Amino acid sequence: MKRFEHLDLYGIENLLSPEEKMIRDTVRDFVDREVLPVIEEHHREGRFPMHIVPRMGELGLFGSTLTGYGCAGINSVAYGLAMTELERGDSGVRSFSSVQGGLVMYPIYTFGTDEQKERWLPRLARGEAVGCFGLTEPDFGSNPAGMRTRAVRDGDSYVLNGAKMWITNGHIADVALVWARTEEGIQGFLVEKGTPGFSAREIKGKFSFRASFTSELSFEDCRIPAANRLPGAKGLKAALQSLNQARYSIAWGSIGAALACFHAALDYSKERVQFDRPIAGFQLIQEKLVWMATEITKAQLLAYQLGRLKDQGRAEPVQISMAKMNNVAMALETARTAREILGANGISDEYPVIRHMCNLESVKTYEGTHQIHTLIIGQHLTGLSAFQ
Repeated sequence: MKRFEHLDLYGIENLLSPEEKMIRDTVRDFVDREVLPVIEEHHREGRFPMHIVPRMGELGLFGSTLTGYGCAGINSVAYGLAMTELERGDSGVRSFSSVQGGLVMYPIYTFGTDEQKERWLPRLARGEAVGCFGLTEPDFGSNPAGMRTRAVRDGDSYVLNGAKMWITNGHIADVALVWARTEEGIQGFLVEKGTPGFSAREIKGKFSFRASFTSELSFEDCRIPAANRLPGAKGLKAALQSLNQARYSIAWGSIGAALACFHAALDYSKERVQFDRPIAGFQLIQEKLVWMATEITKAQLLAYQLGRLKDQGRAEPVQISMAKMNNVAMALETARTAREILGANGISDEYPVIRHMCNLESVKTYEGTHQIHTLIIGQHLTGLSAFQ
């Protein structure tokens, strides 16, 4: 099988270290050999390809930038390149990795006790346990500070009541990291599968992220040990800090979806003959291809510089917001443009375009909507908040 070679008009390949290239190529081969051959079937059936999870663990794709506890300890650029490849396969595959690593393992690693780290991180890193992140509620998405889920201290326990919505892997998770309001403010709790009062149901009928499990979590007088509280996670800032890890992975991952759509459209345009010539020779088609290539290149440069800043400890939340906002919007418009080039074939899952297009509708909304990230950047530029 010939290895996928992606668009690189600005020589970013020359800026990567040998280790970064090796990691990228390893994940690229994994996607080509183990994800792409099965993803359409799983998309049609509305289920995640769970059989690839142990292999993802072997490749170090969970908690990749963390050190110790069986984690790979790679740098942020290498991690971003890996996320690009995973989302070239499917947004659901990248999301599984970034939720497990960025939204579950990272907060345990950063805010948890030594006992919590020792118990969960090695298993999560190997893919032997699955985690989920419970922040969004039925009535509170863009305004997580309004959450209604509460945890009340009762002796050496907390009693949890409330609900969480649109939770990736919720009903298959072995542990849920749930954010709840307490007398001391918003805090994070580890709620294990099977805890009395904790239930989860799969959300059906999705036209996006079909090859991914999405759930609703419910807590009714759910008693959890006080030892399951993340002691370092005090206030909503801890949850948002975790979200920034996932947003970073999206900034890179969305480029993978865009590349898949661009190359599908480019190859198709060279083969599709109309009026006795390949449609790639027509001006309007070339204009679309050039626009896609230009916007992908700009997104690649944005993500690359963000990764270098992150490895230097200099990445700011506003920079992550800009990369997430720009790159996902670019990827979605690229998917739509590729769909136009493919014509009627663009709505068939014989090609990856319509699947990526539907997935990206969700990616543009979750982990902070396009509009919310716009306002984050606007507040940074003006010093004035437009949220109220």
